[in-house]
Amino acid sequence: MRKWTHPQDFVALVAGVYAALSPIWTSTTTKASWTMVVLGVLTAAVAIASLARPDMMSSEGALAVLGIAFIVAPWVMSYSGSSTRALAWTSWIVGIVTLAVGARDLQMTRSAHRGGGVAAAH
Repeated sequence: MRKWTHPQDFVALVAGVYAALSPIWTSTTTKASWTMVVLGVLTAAVAIASLARPDMMSSEGALAVLGIAFIVAPWVMSYSGSSTRALAWTSWIVGIVTLAVGARDLQMTRSAHRGGGVAAAH
């Protein structure tokens, strides 16, 4: 697989950066803000790693796990209430996008490792 050629990883990168910056313009609490910043930065970092090393299966699995973390975070970190509803929606949407990207990348990487993907031809 060629470096920097997966548009879905760029989507995860943008989603991570958006999540990390979202407390700036969204009503939030300290715990919710830190949750979004940490998960957003981790997502952006994993997306960059996936873009730089597309053959690493662990980065795609990590994106999927981070997507799940975004989805459950509003309930676990208690920011799904009415005063932080916008941040909760941001978390859920970013989580769905990140999970979808991670699952798609994992599928593509597994296919390439088995010889059935685009990266099979050298």
